[in-house]
Amino acid sequence: MKLIRVVVVASMALALLACAPRPSTAAETIRIGFLGPLTGIFAQAGKDMLDGLKLSLEQIGYQAGGRKIELFEEDTEGNSTTAIAKYRKLVSHDKIHVLTGVLLANVGNSLVPLIERDQLPTLFLTTPDDLTKRKIAKWLLRSNFAASQIMHPLGDYAAKTLKYRRMATIAMDNPFGHEEIGGFQRVFEDSGGKVVQKLWVPLNVLDFAPYLAQVQPDVDAVCAVFVAGQAVRFVKQYAESPLKGKAPLIGTGVMTDESALRGMGDEAIGIVGALLWSPTLQNPANQTFMKLAEAKFGRTPAYFHAVMYSSGRWIAEAARSLNGQVEDREKLVAAIRRAIEATPDPRGPIKLDEYGNPTENVYIVRVDKQGGKLVNTIVHTYPLVSQFWTYKPEEFLKNPAYSRDYPPLKP
Repeated sequence: MKLIRVVVVASMALALLACAPRPSTAAETIRIGFLGPLTGIFAQAGKDMLDGLKLSLEQIGYQAGGRKIELFEEDTEGNSTTAIAKYRKLVSHDKIHVLTGVLLANVGNSLVPLIERDQLPTLFLTTPDDLTKRKIAKWLLRSNFAASQIMHPLGDYAAKTLKYRRMATIAMDNPFGHEEIGGFQRVFEDSGGKVVQKLWVPLNVLDFAPYLAQVQPDVDAVCAVFVAGQAVRFVKQYAESPLKGKAPLIGTGVMTDESALRGMGDEAIGIVGALLWSPTLQNPANQTFMKLAEAKFGRTPAYFHAVMYSSGRWIAEAARSLNGQVEDREKLVAAIRRAIEATPDPRGPIKLDEYGNPTENVYIVRVDKQGGKLVNTIVHTYPLVSQFWTYKPEEFLKNPAYSRDYPPLKP
């Protein structure tokens, strides 16, 4: 009996050791945690994000400030519950110093309370407007854009340059879709146009025919918001619908980003979008990035590569400026903020506003075919666009947040 008890106690001890947090190696490594959708419908975007982050760390030999960098990557599966479990593992077991990645709005919103509780320096890719407007998080800086930020300029361009007057919108039925369409509608209508119809498509839908059949026949154009796998299917089915040739398609630049273009054909030619980066940008930082990325991946990198490449560079520069002393979290957040503005970036100039959101160029892009290859050509640049567009922040924030129903359709 004594032998049995000894075996049982030993087994329990081994189990506890397996579940215990990893020993602290603060003096040895700087630990970065990555969360992204590496499986599921958004997997390609998530993989591009991770590859972009790794590219930035490979560029510096996984070292900064005299210390080695260790990367811990976890798959959220695009699911909030899974993301929370993986986040807890990164914090409690891997003891990360900084978190980055995170693509989907539902995942980002679910993690913010935990990040604030844990006081974890975080660079988010996710785009919910209010994270840098009405629900500002102290430990969070955005590496990407607020959802409506790139769509404000597109609304202006659609009305003033493309001269559209009556438009329908169709978008994914989630916060990203709601906020992007809201930003587009507000500026488009402030510029003299009118959105006459808004259609919402669930995230699990890949057959768009029933929704396209509802688009009013007398609109000048259609503005769409889809990403990853949905974007590829939507663009193809739009080209097969009666709308092709009658109502031009415009929308978020994420819809025709290079990661989505890989799955598209000539049906994408002519689509106009708005985004914060294009592979055709000629600034020195982008030329360096493009050379590294094309050599590494053997193809044109995507917007998700570029943004996460920036995130990795900012974290590394912050660590370097602190001589590797990243344990002081207040100092680390401040150092990342400084690095964002001081580090030449592939997308162009960046300034962080007081809310933790980048003020940056927004590029109007058009899908063209050059040398037998689809490419996003920059046709117009809106320099240093604020997340509040040209509105005063205090006035902007008096209005309701962009949502499924705001702005409402006008009679």
